[in-house]
Amino acid sequence: MTSLVSSDHVVVVGAGLAGWRLVEALRREGFEGAVTLIGDEVHPPYDRPPLSKQVLVGKWGIEKTTLATPELVEHSGATMRLGVAATGLDVDRAAVALDDGSEVIGTHVVVATGARARHLPFSSDDRVHYLRRIDDVVRLNRDLEALEPGGVVAVIGGGFIGAECASALHTRGLRPVVLEAAPRPLIGVLGEQVSAWLLGLASAVGIELRVNQVIDDVVEYGDGLRVMLSDGSSLDAGVVIVGVGVETNVEWLSGSGLVVDDGVVVDEHFLAAPRVAAIGDVARFNWRSVIGIESVRIEHWEVANGHASTLARHWMSGVEPEELMVPYFWSDQYGQKIQMLGHAQPSDHVLRVSGSDEGAKWLALYSRNDVVTGLVSLNNPRALVLSRLLLEEPTTPEQALALAPWSQ
Repeated sequence: MTSLVSSDHVVVVGAGLAGWRLVEALRREGFEGAVTLIGDEVHPPYDRPPLSKQVLVGKWGIEKTTLATPELVEHSGATMRLGVAATGLDVDRAAVALDDGSEVIGTHVVVATGARARHLPFSSDDRVHYLRRIDDVVRLNRDLEALEPGGVVAVIGGGFIGAECASALHTRGLRPVVLEAAPRPLIGVLGEQVSAWLLGLASAVGIELRVNQVIDDVVEYGDGLRVMLSDGSSLDAGVVIVGVGVETNVEWLSGSGLVVDDGVVVDEHFLAAPRVAAIGDVARFNWRSVIGIESVRIEHWEVANGHASTLARHWMSGVEPEELMVPYFWSDQYGQKIQMLGHAQPSDHVLRVSGSDEGAKWLALYSRNDVVTGLVSLNNPRALVLSRLLLEEPTTPEQALALAPWSQ
């Protein structure tokens, strides 16, 4: 592999966490060439997780989410092309076409366009809220401020975003009603057992959670909205928020020749082509774990960070990552903190090794084929951190119990 030199020009498409972290990582690794960062939002790169947490609850202003402050942008020397969307990629020329009719030509291109909130085909979709971007939370806050205390807000989807939104709304003195299609929230992510342990969190703080809810439509009703359910019932609400997952932003790559399969398919170095890489939420990559090599796409903050650092190091020096990457994510919901290490499958076996429901503080292990694949904790960050070593090399549940790092 030939390292980047000062005459190279890296074009980064996507001004989210992954894209901005790559700019920083390239400079940290010593790259002195040109860097152009392209983003379809007018806002400089910012942190998304606080939008459904600190910003929605009113603890933070929007400005506190900014990652790329004017000082950091100046220090990076990057050219910022914000408020323009990429519409095409010529891989051979490393050229990115933009929706303003211009083109940015580099020597290397990085796809970091992430994902967008998945929309549902409701009659009043223009009045329904999705929470993914700064403009989303600004619009949502405007509509929430118009509600009376105790006003009903329907939250469609009881996953991480839905639960975090409901928690913030409850703190604001509103009445969120969470409508979840599955028998339990997070069952498709955390599995049968763990989702059962978490089921009572909403009701414990007085938030109404309805499961097995199939939504037919959302229509205007008076000054508000009416959620129409398949069983013939309905729910009237002043505001409706939808959190039902995301879709990758890959349409602009049509005709590029890159392999797209629920994300841009990349190799172990995050390369989709010799001079084109993909990182962050949009990348489908080969993850080397304690189980072996898995083709995955992971929408975690820490994973995007790791991708940026690894790619910059590879392009600058060819250094291979020595340690296994251990994915991590967290969610603050219903006054509790859920944290997870690894990338366990919902069908993996679960063993709780510390705590209980009564104490609202526990740690559990996931395992598959007699190897620990993940850790999940409720309000137990210390035990989770101490147990990370169980995912750094193949460990059986029996070995984990003998080591019991969580009890140290």
